[in-house]
Amino acid sequence: MKENRGAYMKYKIVTEASVDMPKEFAKENDITICPIELNFNGELYPEGLPNEEFYEKMRTTGIIPKTSQPNQYKFESAFEGYVNKPDWFVLTIVISSDLAGTIAQAKNAVENLNMKNCYVCDSRCTTFAEGALIMEIVKYIKSHPNAQPQEVIDELERLKGKVRLLAVVGDLKYLKQGGRLSGAAYIAASALNIKPIISLDGGKVNTVAKKVGEKAANQFMVDYAKKRDKDYPIYFGYSANKANAIRFISQVADQFGITPETTPLYDIGCVVGTHAGPNCYGLVYFA
Repeated sequence: MKENRGAYMKYKIVTEASVDMPKEFAKENDITICPIELNFNGELYPEGLPNEEFYEKMRTTGIIPKTSQPNQYKFESAFEGYVNKPDWFVLTIVISSDLAGTIAQAKNAVENLNMKNCYVCDSRCTTFAEGALIMEIVKYIKSHPNAQPQEVIDELERLKGKVRLLAVVGDLKYLKQGGRLSGAAYIAASALNIKPIISLDGGKVNTVAKKVGEKAANQFMVDYAKKRDKDYPIYFGYSANKANAIRFISQVADQFGITPETTPLYDIGCVVGTHAGPNCYGLVYFA
């Protein structure tokens, strides 16, 4: 695309519902979030469910629902109105391609529309890490009003390479029910109060440590994140049980130099919550 420094480019961000970010932020910045369908044993929710209702339903039914990635048509609908407009550029940011095939649907939509003003980014992450990535690129765009598409793409890719997520899996039964933990391992880990710590590194979910007790798990995450880039905030997230995250923040606030009362918290929604279950909490930072 030929640069024209005399013209301001407007940017539209499109993403999908594996992302977790404040609804107010998405609304204020006109971010389109393509919905992901939930399936509770044949009971379908095409738009997903509000977080509180989702976790309550999962708890009371004992069902671990399935999710369906947004199809090509949903992306085409999101792109409608922006296709090849000379003063608009669309940034489409989706879940890691190692976790879902969503990126193919977005790229198919771009190809089908013969869209020249769209960049599809494999975020290599999900949940509030993907949310943090989007929030930071929005900050960049606002602070660089003359930025041309290639500059924004370069910054997005730079940020993507820096974002890291660490989380404690608080309830192992969801890993067991989802086939990610054997029955014997579940019994042993539960008896010993072992807290698995997972990371999103290189686009995949990895178990980076197993600590006995919450305090040890929390300290591991602090130590892991000490080499963070302090130009960027730390993002804290949780699923269903906010008290876990509040307790975590209060325990580590001094080490991070943050104020617990003013530190924002991000709620993990139904897409990632399907796999992590309630009682998961953690942080996102930029390396």
